[in-house]
Amino acid sequence: MDKRRIGSLQVSPIGLGCMSMSHGYGPADEATSIKLLNEALDVGYDFLDTATMYGGGKNEELLAKALKTRRHEYVLASKCALFKKDGKPTIDGRPETIRQQCEASLQRLQTDVIDLYYLHRLDPNVPIEESVGALADLVKAGKIREVGLSEIASDTLRRANAVHPIAAVQSEYSLWSRLPEIQMLKTCENLGTTFVAFSPLARQFLTGKAKDATHYGDGDIRTNNSRPRFEPEAFAKNIQLLEPLKDIAAQLSCTTGQLGLAWLMAQADSQGNKTLVSIPGTKHIDFMRENIGATQVQLNDSLRDEIGALLHEDMVIGARYAQGQMKVMDSERDRD
Repeated sequence: MDKRRIGSLQVSPIGLGCMSMSHGYGPADEATSIKLLNEALDVGYDFLDTATMYGGGKNEELLAKALKTRRHEYVLASKCALFKKDGKPTIDGRPETIRQQCEASLQRLQTDVIDLYYLHRLDPNVPIEESVGALADLVKAGKIREVGLSEIASDTLRRANAVHPIAAVQSEYSLWSRLPEIQMLKTCENLGTTFVAFSPLARQFLTGKAKDATHYGDGDIRTNNSRPRFEPEAFAKNIQLLEPLKDIAAQLSCTTGQLGLAWLMAQADSQGNKTLVSIPGTKHIDFMRENIGATQVQLNDSLRDEIGALLHEDMVIGARYAQGQMKVMDSERDRD
């Protein structure tokens, strides 16, 4: 499997998003998650993504419990500044909070260093320069190796990079969420920042296994923050967009989910370099194996472009987040 660069780090093009094992998609079984994490390393995953927010730190503890003796086998990413306070999501990007959360994450993860540490969300009350300055201090202290940002706009990235090199920007990107194509991918190329795509399977939509919001419990983000595209009427129309992809997937002997991941891996910058990394998340062992299988699906430029034209954000009914979320998401400013 080829490797892609994130600052000083080298990772496979498909990593493992660990959130759903503790947060966002209903309950998960701990024993299964521990087995999944170990098998993921065995089959070729070498980049694991977690955060302070996921399960209120429980996800970080899960990784430590499952992989304490295998820490040398993977690149570890976590995030700070977004957490729950009094049961409500809170963003705090002040330097003192970043330092405190990093120390807490190091303890929960039972490690001396976090390879890639993201500012999970921009704090509108704290200049990005101050938050990144705190992250730069953590690099100097040897607590983290590389600095990342999540769901930020292109001008925010440029301001941040002027303070300290930003190794990665993580935002939603898939066939049905194309915001990064407006400005962010080019900005990342210009600055030497790697783009990391979360929700690359469109919250299971691209696999063909998803259902509308009425089929999920209250603990599933498809019933709240990510509901618009999963509203029954919208979903009934959106699911039809998968039909042409099913034909191509059949021709390539892969699943539609693998096709969606292969499409991301095939994205190239203006020089033809393929640098993007995706982190599909799952709490199911079979799905984890299916996702890594996408590395075997090869797309030429012509087929990549054909797939991108068959399913595009402009065809999808509903925003990627509920209105309240969209208003506070810094990355959405790239549409202006």
